[in-house]
Amino acid sequence: MACPVSIICRALRNVGLVLFYYVFSIGITFYNKWLMKGFHFPLFMTLVHLTIIFCLSALTRCAMQCWTRKPRVTLGWKEYLYKVAPTALATALDIGLSNWSFLFITISLYTMTKSSAVLFILFFSLVFKLEEPNPFLILVVLLIASGLFMFTLKSTQFNLEGFIMVLLASFIGGIRWTLTQVLMQKAELGLQNPIDTMYHLQPLMFLGLFPLFVLNEGLGLSTTEKLFRVSELQPLLYSLLTLSVGGTLAFGLGFSEFLLVSRTSSLTLSIAGIFKEVCTLLLAVGFMGDKMSMVNWLGFVVCLSGISLHVGLKTYYSKASFGS
Repeated sequence: MACPVSIICRALRNVGLVLFYYVFSIGITFYNKWLMKGFHFPLFMTLVHLTIIFCLSALTRCAMQCWTRKPRVTLGWKEYLYKVAPTALATALDIGLSNWSFLFITISLYTMTKSSAVLFILFFSLVFKLEEPNPFLILVVLLIASGLFMFTLKSTQFNLEGFIMVLLASFIGGIRWTLTQVLMQKAELGLQNPIDTMYHLQPLMFLGLFPLFVLNEGLGLSTTEKLFRVSELQPLLYSLLTLSVGGTLAFGLGFSEFLLVSRTSSLTLSIAGIFKEVCTLLLAVGFMGDKMSMVNWLGFVVCLSGISLHVGLKTYYSKASFGS
């Protein structure tokens, strides 16, 4: 029987890991929204984040290699282009569109719409046979879809362009996380460690997003006084500093997710994600001035019920398969 002290210590450690994850996950959402109020180049911001994540991942790999005295995995060009590229492109579009949407919509609408990614992850998990179909999944889909419909129907701060961007990002996110799971489960690639995965994904993500950046923001960025046509050093340093903070938060988010899953379980991350949505929405209403009606809150509750049911079903079936 486990010692009560060890149980309490484990519980406190898990709470600490969840809070560590919340700092980066909620923090980057509000930070990017704040930054977009004065810096209207979300795709360039994303490219800077990708560069910082790659550099920090490379430094982390070097530190891990020195600590373990074992070389880190480095894929050959053929495997890299054929097996990593689809995941990298989907990830780049998901993050790029999500950041882009902050120019148009509130955090509450973003949070609610982004939660619909569960639907698309579920769909592609069934397509790639990563998850077994069961009749309860229909109820999950209906609850999440109904909640999203109720939330957007009576939203006083609704913006169609931003909503479509986030919904498209959620759809691509379903592809992204399914491909990421497949990628990390391929033992022959050796990318089970998310730091190695992040390191390999960033360059292709950068190349995949760069043409979209040039097409939409290239000319505007080259003429803005915040960067290339800056007349004083202080505004330039300020822009670089704010972009660097966002990139550090983005790396911290990936690292905190890995740390939480490795020390607890994916179920803990899923449950923590549900409460994170609640915290984000409450903070958006309390501090960002987002307006929500009773129908919006009801839609949010219905959507969270669907997500909670999905998490509960995954727990039940995983325990059933483990018991058999």
